[in-house]
Amino acid sequence: MDTKALRREKIKFRVRKKIAGSAQRPRLSVFRSNNDIYVQLIDDDGAKTLASASSRDKDIAAQKGTKSEKGKMVGSAIARKAVELGLKDVVFDRGGYLYHGRVKAVADGAREGGLNF
Repeated sequence: MDTKALRREKIKFRVRKKIAGSAQRPRLSVFRSNNDIYVQLIDDDGAKTLASASSRDKDIAAQKGTKSEKGKMVGSAIARKAVELGLKDVVFDRGGYLYHGRVKAVADGAREGGLNF
């Protein structure tokens, strides 16, 4: 593993030690690739993914925009799915990435969609 990926893994494990999701307050986990961004609502107690959204979903992929704009759409999509499941509160897990750019756009979109974290 190169040094950048190794550094992110160390940060990810350090953050994961402190936060965990439950059925009432799941973990909103973010994964960012070069082209796309993926988010999941995870119940760590039951080891289940409750809902997921990504920039590869048909309704989001069909729209034009920058990667940050698509990140905001992904955030609002996961918020919509969470509200349908009756969830308002989540724990935000940035996945070792800096809270900046696309990761921040996902968080802002989720907040605007009605999630609290």
